[in-house]
Amino acid sequence: MGRIDDRLRELGITLPEPVRPVATYTRFVHDQETGRLLISGTGPVSGGPLGQVDSDVTVDEAIAAARECGLQILATVRDAVGDLDRVVRVVKVLGMVNSTATFGQQPAVINGCTDLFVEVFGPEVGLPTRSAVGMGGLPDRIPVEIEAEFKVR
Repeated sequence: MGRIDDRLRELGITLPEPVRPVATYTRFVHDQETGRLLISGTGPVSGGPLGQVDSDVTVDEAIAAARECGLQILATVRDAVGDLDRVVRVVKVLGMVNSTATFGQQPAVINGCTDLFVEVFGPEVGLPTRSAVGMGGLPDRIPVEIEAEFKVR
């Protein structure tokens, strides 16, 4: 057990089984030469509310969905490299929020994911560059989809 596994236990977090692709893509690409690890867009899988934030889904429900995406991303990172202690840096997060045209709190929603990364790795490693954008729709009406890039050793 590594330092990050200890931290997860301390936070009471159990990572889910990583989701598997349901279409023509791979969940991750790991360039071992550069240490670059790209994680495909990840949505919530718990069966939470579907639809647009600000109309069908509350901000709090969307934040919870973004956190769930973050947990799935961490599970995929572990699957890709075997040990979360290999993460040197969370480099970039792109958060897409299925939201109404007038909704403007996309950054608050994506905090559900990036706050998790900071909790788990600390701000020196877990605080990424980030974009949080509104979308007119996402696959299967999910409220949030997040992709991420990590540097790993």
